[in-house]
Amino acid sequence: MSRSKALQSYILIRLLLAPLMLWTITTLVFLLLRATPGDPIDAILGPKASDEFKEQMREQLGLGDPLWLQYVNYMGRLLSFDLGTSITSRGQKVWEIIGDFFPATVELAVVSMAIALIVGIGVGMMSASRPNTVWDAGGRLFGILTYSIPMFWFGTIVQLVFAVQLRWFPLGTRYPTEIPVPKTITGLYTIDSLLTGQFDQFFAALHHLALPCLTLGILISGIFERIVRVNLKQTLQADYVEAARARGIPEGRILVAHALKNAMIPVITVMGLTLAALLGGAILTEVTFSWPGLANRLYEAISLRDYPTVQGIVVFFAAIVVLASILIDILNAYIDPRIRY
Repeated sequence: MSRSKALQSYILIRLLLAPLMLWTITTLVFLLLRATPGDPIDAILGPKASDEFKEQMREQLGLGDPLWLQYVNYMGRLLSFDLGTSITSRGQKVWEIIGDFFPATVELAVVSMAIALIVGIGVGMMSASRPNTVWDAGGRLFGILTYSIPMFWFGTIVQLVFAVQLRWFPLGTRYPTEIPVPKTITGLYTIDSLLTGQFDQFFAALHHLALPCLTLGILISGIFERIVRVNLKQTLQADYVEAARARGIPEGRILVAHALKNAMIPVITVMGLTLAALLGGAILTEVTFSWPGLANRLYEAISLRDYPTVQGIVVFFAAIVVLASILIDILNAYIDPRIRY
């Protein structure tokens, strides 16, 4: 079988398995939510509501039906791409919640990923190109620290220093209240302000993004630093690199144009999955910084036992991760012809 046909067969199998993966995740979330203690009716009405009114509300929302019937009804709606209706947001559709909150998560994830790539690849290259020096030791220490520091602790310290003490950055909001919100085109404040030519709005949105994105980006950068450093060290010892040096090619050109290209293949894989995970909910970051994104909304829905909202957002996040993993496999296959399926 040729490489192209093998790749097509592999992609087809992955696409066929994707619905099975989503069904498994959906079923687990459905069962686990109902196995956890707590009643969503108590979260909606409070403890002082009468038992009669609570039972009436439970029947109205379908929570009084047998578990199997709730599951069948939910899967039936899911097959028609209906993620349901929130039971704590006055009848708001889950798709509407995703539309309202997901752009903030996308903005946070993309900017954080850009910072992580710039810092991680830069430190990794510096460390790998100077083996057994203080730069190499510093790169290793940087990778270990950023990979192991807890996000919630680091985020709290950063806010106390740069937002509370120094007052360099704002807290707990995505955009200042005294400036009009950019005209909605994509839902991303930075992009929408640039598209409309409102640079004051762009810098205001960027100012609010800076602290959470720098915090998350620096912590994630340790992953890329470790991968780049290890793979680039191995690549710099390859025969074709030695041959390039023998031809008199400058070391900087060898590092960037020859060695880094091959060392970036595993970075692309990790980058895609990390971005998917970020889009799928940087809950610790959003909760720590009170960022109004979809992950923070998911945390609130879990606290309130809002079954439809939790199930809908998790399915949405799971679909992103599944799609991203398939796209990464395709991209890797075209970047590296040595990959076989």
